[in-house]
Amino acid sequence: MEISYRIADFEGPLDLLLHLINRHKLNIHDIPIFDLVEQYIAAVREMQANDEMDVASDFVDMASRLIYIKTVSLLPVHEEADELKKELEGELIEYQECKLIAEKLSQMTDGFAYFVKAPEKIEVDKTYHNSHEVFEIATAYMYAVGKGKRRLPPPEDSFKPIVQRRIVPVHAKISYVMRKLFQKRRMKLQSLYEASADRSELVATFLAILQLARDKKIYIDGEGADTQITALVGENDNGNQ
Repeated sequence: MEISYRIADFEGPLDLLLHLINRHKLNIHDIPIFDLVEQYIAAVREMQANDEMDVASDFVDMASRLIYIKTVSLLPVHEEADELKKELEGELIEYQECKLIAEKLSQMTDGFAYFVKAPEKIEVDKTYHNSHEVFEIATAYMYAVGKGKRRLPPPEDSFKPIVQRRIVPVHAKISYVMRKLFQKRRMKLQSLYEASADRSELVATFLAILQLARDKKIYIDGEGADTQITALVGENDNGNQ
C-alpha cells in the first residue's frame, strides 16, 4: 500500500525531511542530498496532487533550498554546498532533539492533577480620558492601516506559478542524455537543450550534464554553439581507447 502525504501530518518541512530520513534509514549526520531532494520533491508533488499546497509555501521554500544545495554540489568547487548541507543537518538534529524532549515531557505529565481557578469578572473602566490633536489621530490611523496591510499574507495566485510548475527529475534526464550518446557517441550540446520543452526540463538537462561530467561519463569540448559532448563509457566495447 502506498503512503500518502498530508500537510496536516507534518508540522513543517523539517518534520517531513526527518520523516523521509527515518523512513529510508538515511544518516542524519551525513545526508545524501541527491537522494533526499528526489524523495522530498516526490512528497511535495503528491501533496500538490491532493490539493493541499494552498498553505504550504514553507514546503515549497524548502524544496527550492534543497535544489540549490544540489546544484552547487555539482560545481567543481563546492565549499558553499558543504556549509549549506551542514547547516541543514544541524537544523534537523536540533529539531529531532526537540521532538524527543517534547515526547518525554508529554509522558511526564500523565497522571498529573490540574487545578484551575474559576474566572472572576473584573470591572474595567474603558472610558478614554486623553485628548489629542486632529493630525495626531490621522497619523495614528494611517500608520495602523499601513501596518495591517503589511501583515497580510501574499495572495494564493502568487504561488501558482511555483506550485503548478512541472518538476522534471534529473535522473530521467541523465538516462535521456546517455541514450542519445549511445546512439551517436558524439553530438552537439546545443541539440540537447533545444529538445527541452520548458524551463524545468532545461534546468534538469543542465544538471544531468554536470553530473555526468563530474562522474567522468562524458567529455565536453568546444565553445558556444560548437560545444560537443562525447560519451566516455562503453568505449572498451568498441575497442577504442
